[in-house]
Amino acid sequence: MQKIFCCVVFIISFSKTFGQTTGQEIDELLKAYSNQNSFNGSVLVAQKGVILLEKGYGYKNATTNSFNDSNTIFQIGSITKQFTSAVILQLQEQGKISVHDHLSKYISDYPNGDSISIENLLTHTSVIHNFNDEAFMKNNATKPMRLDSIIMLFKNAPTDFKPGVNYNYSNSNYILLGFIIEKITSKSYYQNIRERIFQPLKMNHSGFNFSSLKSANKATGYSRLNSKYKNISLIVDSSLMYAAGGIYSTISDLYKWDQALYTDKIIHDSSLQKAFTIYKNNYGYGWMIDSAYNKKAVMHEGATFGFTSFIGRIPADSICIILLDNKQSNGLIKIAEDINSILNNQPYDFPKQRTEIEVDTAILKQYTGAYQLTPEINLIISLEGGQVFIQASGQGKTELFAEKENLFFLKMADVQIEFPKNSIGNVTKLIFYQNGQQLPALKIK
Repeated sequence: MQKIFCCVVFIISFSKTFGQTTGQEIDELLKAYSNQNSFNGSVLVAQKGVILLEKGYGYKNATTNSFNDSNTIFQIGSITKQFTSAVILQLQEQGKISVHDHLSKYISDYPNGDSISIENLLTHTSVIHNFNDEAFMKNNATKPMRLDSIIMLFKNAPTDFKPGVNYNYSNSNYILLGFIIEKITSKSYYQNIRERIFQPLKMNHSGFNFSSLKSANKATGYSRLNSKYKNISLIVDSSLMYAAGGIYSTISDLYKWDQALYTDKIIHDSSLQKAFTIYKNNYGYGWMIDSAYNKKAVMHEGATFGFTSFIGRIPADSICIILLDNKQSNGLIKIAEDINSILNNQPYDFPKQRTEIEVDTAILKQYTGAYQLTPEINLIISLEGGQVFIQASGQGKTELFAEKENLFFLKMADVQIEFPKNSIGNVTKLIFYQNGQQLPALKIK
């Protein structure tokens, strides 16, 4: 769970105030992230079966001034994948499928179906193209789609490598797993999840058709949410993300799921350990596998328009961290790392309060381009919707916020980026500030 931004480590020691409980310390951390608009959602943290914090932060709906709480309902995106994998494993325990079956057994005319196993689909090693690229999603997110139409979007797409050789995260894999579940059981994927997981665990606030959900607890999703901007996002239709990301839920329901994984109520421990086994790129069956303080950590993020989610588990310590955000964010893993550090009495980053200012778009355009930080790491600066983003080689985009006209900061790490101008007023480099270091990066395009 511990990540490094641009390969530079930065840790601030934050000491617990005398008399402060662990739950209170975590609450103070979340308040700080919420105050700087880095988190807007609901949190549940538990250890050894005891809930230490279960609370909401920020707006459930900024228009009606209603606030998030433990009952708020969020779209959870790709956290759905672990539910899909659990049903596959349940069917395997019942002798109805094997993860070593080939895709051709269930879709006879699927290209290379004789070479693609169910396990390849579970572990994103199938070579199958990811159908829901950004452009497609923006144009089709709100429209219901038939399952066979979705499969046709990627069925004949070209592949770059042989199944099982490389890892390539693709929602298409889990779309196919949902189809296979339906074919084996003669029931819809949604009915399988309800009957096999939601109902036995009494996950009564979880479901699929979020766009039609009528509930006072339903969160509004935002692409940007602060004192100035309240940009409401589109709602992705559940049929589009289906078995790859179509579930909505609450922190309380997801905690029921976490607790069930310590029992045989859904799947046996032998199946769970297969799900928690690394195949390629630290991925198992619908779970990412890593380590934290020398203990196995299993987790998954989720993201869809207006919503971001995270669930992390440290089985050895019975730790569960659930973060559901009704704002697009890429910092939930960082928050989870800080929470886990508190639980382990380790130092962690405490967010610094900085004042954000508005900068004219014409000025921001001068900063866009590619900068070489090291021979292996380039930094891409982009401008989208009037906001600046930074993307390091091999990492996702992170939003930058202006502190001065040419000085920007990250909210999820003590990092600043400066764009100095040369003698004739051109931006030819940036300076990356972290941990007392000043690292120049020349503009290469």
